[in-house]
Amino acid sequence: MNGPKILSCFVDETGDFGAYDSRCPYYMVSVVLHNQSDPIEKQISGMEQYLSDLGYPHHALHAGPLVRREADYNDMLVEKRRKLFNLLFNFARKVPIHYFCVKVKKSECKDSDELDARLTKAIKSEIQKNDSFWSSFDKIILYYDNGQKALKRVLNITFNSLFSDVEVRKVTPSDYRLFQVADLFCTLELINSKIELGMFSNSEHEFFHGQHGFKKDYWRKVEKMKL
Repeated sequence: MNGPKILSCFVDETGDFGAYDSRCPYYMVSVVLHNQSDPIEKQISGMEQYLSDLGYPHHALHAGPLVRREADYNDMLVEKRRKLFNLLFNFARKVPIHYFCVKVKKSECKDSDELDARLTKAIKSEIQKNDSFWSSFDKIILYYDNGQKALKRVLNITFNSLFSDVEVRKVTPSDYRLFQVADLFCTLELINSKIELGMFSNSEHEFFHGQHGFKKDYWRKVEKMKL
């Protein structure tokens, strides 16, 4: 007898619920979707081995800092940072996942309550667009690092209003490669939005070999993975 069909949802965000800042015009949430019936152990094992060979065993990859040469990567040449970034990107393309991303223009929100409402509506809309996909699962498990209490509340309210069996788990980023993929997709979505707004930075230009390189090598490929 088959067990319940479970959908794992790994959630990451960029932005905050604070006052509008022209340098950070959007609040974005990316959700990576994985049917637990689809095995990914082989891909994870391969990635862990590759990271160990590079001298980074059990390391949580952070896409934004890799691009901007921040945190753990501030002394690392662009070639090595790009190699680590591409490792995560290629892993994401090999595993059986989909994702969706919602973004809210903070300039259109007069306060955090309106941002909360718009975000809830946007997530609901994305789910309802693909109702047959979501309704094929018996249980939803949300994985989030509880980085922002306001987003955790939105997730709880939204998913529990739509589904009968929802579980929310706090995660440590280093424990889940798919959570790191959600961070990667958030970073790529943000960069694409920055290009649309004419805010593509020098560090992004160097890392991706310009806007054309970003679109050709990353954005067109990741768009195909959207639900």
